[in-house]
Amino acid sequence: MTDAKGNRDARDAGTETQDGSHQVQAELSKSDARELEIVDVREGAFGAHGTGDTSGFGGLTRPVLMPGASQRPFGGWYDEVADQLAILALDDAVEKIVVDRGEITFFIRRHALLDTVTHLRNDPVLRFEFCSSVSGVHFPHEDGRELHVAYHLLSMTHNRRIRLEVTAPDADPHVPSVVSIYPTADWQEREAWDFFGIVFDGHPALTRILMPDDWPGHPQRKDYPLGGIPVEYKGGTIAPPDQRRSYS
Repeated sequence: MTDAKGNRDARDAGTETQDGSHQVQAELSKSDARELEIVDVREGAFGAHGTGDTSGFGGLTRPVLMPGASQRPFGGWYDEVADQLAILALDDAVEKIVVDRGEITFFIRRHALLDTVTHLRNDPVLRFEFCSSVSGVHFPHEDGRELHVAYHLLSMTHNRRIRLEVTAPDADPHVPSVVSIYPTADWQEREAWDFFGIVFDGHPALTRILMPDDWPGHPQRKDYPLGGIPVEYKGGTIAPPDQRRSYS
């Protein structure tokens, strides 16, 4: 949610996020009444740190912003879904609700995930019968919430879509598997394990799905080394990205 003005002011964000994040937040969210959460400050064109940024944009800095919790009324059927979850005694399961860019996201505490998706699928008012996507995200600077799992659910009965999001710390990367409720999550949870190291407890066969079985680490984590393969072309050698020298 960073606009042209946000990009202009982001040059000072590296220092402001430490001591004066509210000042940066106020500057970047003048057109947004909600709080914005600054989860990181990216440097350079690709956000690389210490790997030899040869893009020429190493001096750029940009805050990574996430929308904060929304306040009721959310509008339309969003309130109906939120109210029904509360009626089903799942209000404590919902950490926060975010409405952004015409979409609604329910942040669910991981211990309550299975109960929540069971009600979302079975309750006649909700009837989110289909899980279309499960994906992992890594925010290494979000202390205690470094790993996120996003679930996209579709109600074919009511023609509605919502997103669930669950977080887990790097030190305890466990999230309940939803395969018993949504069988379509099987291979997608395996992919999130393969690339991010998120352990889905209760999955029937949590093994790698794209990388070789003996592959070290989880390659889509932000702290995974960039690496690469040396390339030779007409006698000239191009080193892997993490071995190229820095021009800064």
